[in-house]
Amino acid sequence: MATTEECRAALDKLSDNLRSAEGDVRSATELDRSVSCHITDLDVTFAGRMADGRIDVRETLEGPPREKAEIRLAMTGDDLVALVAGELNFAKAWGSGRVRLEAGLRDLFRLRRLL
Repeated sequence: MATTEECRAALDKLSDNLRSAEGDVRSATELDRSVSCHITDLDVTFAGRMADGRIDVRETLEGPPREKAEIRLAMTGDDLVALVAGELNFAKAWGSGRVRLEAGLRDLFRLRRLL
């Protein structure tokens, strides 16, 4: 089972990957939205903001998100680490329910470029 520190490192790596992306992927990351990522097996939530093609994690909270972020993710720590490492396909994980992604319809259409 992934630790809180490994999950935080995975989010930092994801942020770096998004920032260095180009083309359609880069344009999909240029949102300015609040973001939360709930790690279900650790019952920890990373909350922050996606802006300028980067995810800035500002808080690590015990339990589920306290406020409803504009983009919300939920998954196990192992799945987060596997996704960022390229070992787990996001679309398949989302389709099977292993990863939950909730956002407004317009944001979902933009984020689908990341899939």
